[in-house]
Amino acid sequence: MSTPEKVDFFVIGAGSGGVRAGRIAASHGARVVVAEDHRIGGTCVIRGCVPKKLYVYASRFADEFADAAGFGWTLGATRFDWPALVRAKEGEISRLSGLYRQNLEKAGARFVETRARLEGPHGIVTADGRRFEAEHILVATGGRPTLHPEIPGLEYAITSNEIFDLPVFPRRLLVVGAGYIGLEFASVFARLGAEVTVAFRGDQILGGFDHDMREGLAAALTHAGITLMPRTLPKALRWSDGQVEVAMPDGSVLSVDQVLVATGRAPNTRNLGLGEAGVELDGKGAVKVDAFSASRVPSVHAVGDVTDRINLTPVAVREGHALADTLFGGRPTSVDHEHVASGVFTTPEIGSVGLAEHQARERFDVVDIYRASFRPLKATLSGRQEKVTFKLVVDGITDRVLGVHILGPEAGEMIQMCAIAVRMGATKRDFDATMAVHPTMAEEIVTMRSRSARHVRPASGDLDAAARVRSGTPAG
Repeated sequence: MSTPEKVDFFVIGAGSGGVRAGRIAASHGARVVVAEDHRIGGTCVIRGCVPKKLYVYASRFADEFADAAGFGWTLGATRFDWPALVRAKEGEISRLSGLYRQNLEKAGARFVETRARLEGPHGIVTADGRRFEAEHILVATGGRPTLHPEIPGLEYAITSNEIFDLPVFPRRLLVVGAGYIGLEFASVFARLGAEVTVAFRGDQILGGFDHDMREGLAAALTHAGITLMPRTLPKALRWSDGQVEVAMPDGSVLSVDQVLVATGRAPNTRNLGLGEAGVELDGKGAVKVDAFSASRVPSVHAVGDVTDRINLTPVAVREGHALADTLFGGRPTSVDHEHVASGVFTTPEIGSVGLAEHQARERFDVVDIYRASFRPLKATLSGRQEKVTFKLVVDGITDRVLGVHILGPEAGEMIQMCAIAVRMGATKRDFDATMAVHPTMAEEIVTMRSRSARHVRPASGDLDAAARVRSGTPAG
């Protein structure tokens, strides 16, 4: 057996979190090796955020072409070319993947293009037979789509990994699942010209999000021609004459070109040797870590989706950077997972930060709601029947803004700015005192003066607060 090569830091997985950790560790002077058996960039760059957003942009041109007439433009016939979009996407993600590798190696880290697994708390073996001994090991292998529930014929379905590169555009698409991934693809393909149906287990789309955002988006998707089928899951799939026949619970058969199953993701921890090394996993297979991304084995760490904390790329990047600073930069750094903003890139978009209304009502004695819904200025000439909704969730005692939720164009861009204010503990008075930029949609964030609702939790332990609410005395 060959003598293991000694390194300071061995990273398994070259997604956003692993690459950031490896690059920063190398900049601190550590001897770093990063292993990846696929392309550098992970889910976000290769088969997630980046290609998805490119497809979102492509889908929205249909609306832009239609809206142009209201502003005096006359357009000729338009035609969408699916293979051209796939080629363009592939060119861009290849460029980004190359930049990830270039920046990693510029920092002094070494990349090995192979699968790796643990052999004990410090040992690593790669698929091509190389062995390493590392002071610290980082597991940053991300997650994978899961095909569940168990439905006969699921082998005829695809996941979000395959949908980007279909050789033929699906004219009829069934999406199973109504989380943000399924809805984003439903929105994209409907606007590109597909007939889209979404079947899901629950009563409403986007479980966990604020109810006004869920209801508003459901109405918008329906208006865009998407068929939403709540409390409905397929009973079986079968392939017949070049199409997938889907047996539905009511006895009907839905014939489609593709079935996209988007019912969840699972951490990529299988066959990594984690259990043998003593690393503890939770019930979903995620690596259990502390606030500093350390497992119960002191030499083994994990960041990103493989920990199933908050499965967002910027979170993985921040965790990876913090870990490298902790281990090799002399700056122990934990990551604050509160007030993390998120975007749902359907059309229209949802931007959200902080607590949804139902979450705030569970945690706070008095919750004030400010809500505004209106037709954006652009729609007055385009003739599009769309609504923008803004919502503030406020602590009725302290006046602190607990959550901001936006449904409408560029909601993702707006919520990033709002996240700063929410994280800093801004109050509704702070929002009110901020001058508006007019005419914009975003000005509504600082011009909502009339409270839409107030919710007082019964049996509050704060008698003074309850008395203030009853008397109408303002907080502060």
